[in-house]
Amino acid sequence: MSIPPNTKSAVVYCRVSSLRQLKEGHGLVSQETRCREFARHRGYEIAEVFRDEGVSGGMIDRPGMLAMLSFLRSKKSGGTHVVIIDDISRLARGLQAHIELRAAIGQAGGKLESPSIEFGEDSDSMLVENLLASVSQHQRQKNAEQVVNRMRARFMNGYYVFSAPAGYKYERVAGHGKMLVPDEPKASIIRDVLEGFACGRFASQIEIKRHLDSFPQFTMRCSEKVHLQRVKDILERPVYAGYIDAPKWGIGLTKGRHEPLISFETYGRIQERLNGRTKGGIRKDTSEEFPLRGIVCCAACSNPMTAAWSKGRNARYAYYFCHTKSCDQFRKSVRKEKIEGDFDELLDTLRPSEAIMTTLRLMVEQAWEQRIKGQAEGLAALKADRTLIERKLGQIMERLVEADSPALVSAYEDQIRKLQAQKVSLEEKLVRAETPEVHVHTGYRTALSFVANPRKLWDSEHLVERRMVPKLLFGDEMLYSRNEGYRTGGIAYPFRLLSQLSAGKYGLVGPGGLEPPTRRL
Repeated sequence: MSIPPNTKSAVVYCRVSSLRQLKEGHGLVSQETRCREFARHRGYEIAEVFRDEGVSGGMIDRPGMLAMLSFLRSKKSGGTHVVIIDDISRLARGLQAHIELRAAIGQAGGKLESPSIEFGEDSDSMLVENLLASVSQHQRQKNAEQVVNRMRARFMNGYYVFSAPAGYKYERVAGHGKMLVPDEPKASIIRDVLEGFACGRFASQIEIKRHLDSFPQFTMRCSEKVHLQRVKDILERPVYAGYIDAPKWGIGLTKGRHEPLISFETYGRIQERLNGRTKGGIRKDTSEEFPLRGIVCCAACSNPMTAAWSKGRNARYAYYFCHTKSCDQFRKSVRKEKIEGDFDELLDTLRPSEAIMTTLRLMVEQAWEQRIKGQAEGLAALKADRTLIERKLGQIMERLVEADSPALVSAYEDQIRKLQAQKVSLEEKLVRAETPEVHVHTGYRTALSFVANPRKLWDSEHLVERRMVPKLLFGDEMLYSRNEGYRTGGIAYPFRLLSQLSAGKYGLVGPGGLEPPTRRL
């Protein structure tokens, strides 16, 4: 832009720190309008307008500010440019930042002017300017304190105040304001992942990552895959169990007002699994081609077998083999068709007859009825345990008040957190114990379906579901010998019991009971 002679060139700098101001269109537009009116009144020609959107006044390195300083340096040989700001707080909201930016503008060949304040170089003008900058800094700090205090108070009342976690979103609810509500279908997917990890259906975080990768809702903007750190955050957050905590604010586990996706008991099992060691999980090299890799173990050394393709003269062949160097079966391979075919045959042998399944259903129904009868006794025991925990909490709180050693304070606080978690778990169990039981067929339908035909789940198209079958049948260790095949000694108890029943091995207790007979004196 060409500037007429004898006309001062000016640039306008505008800034808003709130994205809400930017969306509503009040901040930047009104600042620029006021600055242009000031320039017209002074006879200045506007050369450029620089804006910073959603940037804090406490920052110095801002895109708009840096662009303006670069512009001023490039035009420095042409004379001084007037830099117009709407208010001193638009330049900076911190005394140190104000002083540094003021000096940077002067060195770049700029001169500050504003319709709200007269900038001068004399001591009185500098004093007023510094006082106004200090007041602006105080207002920024005070606003930040008030925001944190309000957030903390709302948090203490059970309302989550941070960014909504995956599976939730914020909505206005009558009588509550903005609060977390389930965000479908993400909420159902997260619930399935959490419950699946708690019960062992997902053996590792890698399995969860691969599962979430199949849902476009969970991919990041800059990546096509879900990061493992995001999976870890989902597993560790108590917010999904209906509880919130903020250690940095000194707030322990607090009952949230939002709808939970899982029970606190499920959350507790997840934390136990995270702190323990999981076996048989999906690794990066696990694929549909080798569904038993990492699950089947070498019978000679009990270490998981790996798998790979081998290139022959005319074709490629798939093998499983032991990769433990100290094992005498090291690198001795078994054809993929052999080891997976043996597993298919094993599944067929474990399938009980319809008569056995009828008997099992009757046994489950009887056990269910006994459980309902004992529910009252269990409820009384839970209430007694809760009373005991409350008594312990009161005692530790008294000791905490009297403690003067930082080590003791830390130890007491750790005990309090553990007891609070135990109390929360007990209260959740009490609620469930007082809730009417579902029908037996609803509660055990899925489990009985798997026991009746484990082959059905093995034939699934989903790798996670297929790998769950050997874990349910053998637990953490499924041994395979190159000469003998699968060793079924460690088979899960329900299937071992059904096999014995099918073979006629009932093992019923005789009339005399289990104790040896004694003579009368």
